Amino acid sequence: MQKSELKKISVVAMLCAVAYLCVFLFKFKISFLTFDFKDAFLAIISFLYGPVYGVISSVLVAFFEFISVSDTGLYGFLMNAISSAAFAGTCGLFYKYKHNFKGAVLGAVMAVLIMTVVMLIANWIITPFYMGVERSQVAAMIPTLLLPFNLIKGAVNMAVTLILYKPITSALKKTGLIISQSDKTDRKKFLGLTVISAVLIIVCILAIFLIFDGSFEFVLK
Repeated sequence: MQKSELKKISVVAMLCAVAYLCVFLFKFKISFLTFDFKDAFLAIISFLYGPVYGVISSVLVAFFEFISVSDTGLYGFLMNAISSAAFAGTCGLFYKYKHNFKGAVLGAVMAVLIMTVVMLIANWIITPFYMGVERSQVAAMIPTLLLPFNLIKGAVNMAVTLILYKPITSALKKTGLIISQSDKTDRKKFLGLTVISAVLIIVCILAIFLIFDGSFEFVLK
């Protein structure tokens, strides 16, 4: 195996481990839906190595969650894999064809929208089997639960991705795990994006309390 491939596998493995750690240490539930920050690290894999790596990593992390800490069985595995793959894959796909600062932001924004649409469809198809309800009942949850939950989940993961991407890649470059390239990202642009992302996280937290009346529970594993 070439040294460059070994480095790539090492970086992917490390970021997958961090993504899994997010699931293992902290998440919270709203109704039957669960939220964590793993998608941000899976998106960074996709930014670094392309959408295929992002999708494969998403499935692997969902599988390890399924066999270790999940209490939702096969349903949880499917929904986690679909959600993370849609988010991470979209980030990597847009960034692959527009490989610059704007491409990363565009990919992250589109990831939120596409993941939300994909999960609404997935919930409409799969959730009736898991909950033993009619599809009309699932459809009724869309405006009050499924749509806002997935938008908030996607927006928070987008914000975390955009905040962490540059520090993580800078650290990896210093260790020689990824190729050091000239950083064309304007420092002021990155700082501005970081501030906007932080504000977005705060807005999303407030939205959880306003939309769901604070009815969520922390799940510590």
